Amino acid sequence: MPPSGGAGTPTAAKLLLFLDKNYHKPLVAPRIMAKSDSFFIRAKVTSNGTTFAQSEIDLGSFVNLGVSKSTLLRIHGIQVGIRDETLTSPVQSATANAISYQLTTQSQSGIVGLDDKSVVASGIMTMYNAQIAEDGSASADFATGFATHDFDVAPQQFTKGYLVGVDSLFLAVDQNGTLTSGNVKVAYVMECTLEGATQSNSVALALSQQ
Repeated sequence: MPPSGGAGTPTAAKLLLFLDKNYHKPLVAPRIMAKSDSFFIRAKVTSNGTTFAQSEIDLGSFVNLGVSKSTLLRIHGIQVGIRDETLTSPVQSATANAISYQLTTQSQSGIVGLDDKSVVASGIMTMYNAQIAEDGSASADFATGFATHDFDVAPQQFTKGYLVGVDSLFLAVDQNGTLTSGNVKVAYVMECTLEGATQSNSVALALSQQ
């Protein structure tokens, strides 16, 4: 006689709901990769003057978009260094100048805006000129008076990290004039972790990029 499902037969009632289950073996939850310890990815791109330059960052060792399970990269923080060719002297220009740089999930042919969904991070270093001789005795003698990045500050940290699901990132630089201090080197250091793809982070990834 089938159980009535009353208070005295809770197990039997549950078994009726799941007749296809094998209750001699415990149910095994699907394995989801936990977040890894943080590690660092480094990249560098060198400006060749006034031409857009780009360097590819291979993520093939980290990101895996498989059929059964996928591994994603989460960027938690970025540090940026802008140096001259010697890596020791300040970046200098005989005229007002700007150095723009960006990190994107897609290859670009020029600097793009933050409204482009491929942009992970971007920044700009703007240089203004002043007379070397403060008394004005050399009217044509100008050099960089000060520089600022306040017009487009590269992010140092993200609140919950920036999720990446592509095989490559692209670090690029461009400038609007030749610098007296030589080629510009823009270097990135990114703090990252790896994690398995879930329904939640896959939706977040689809909404934010690519």
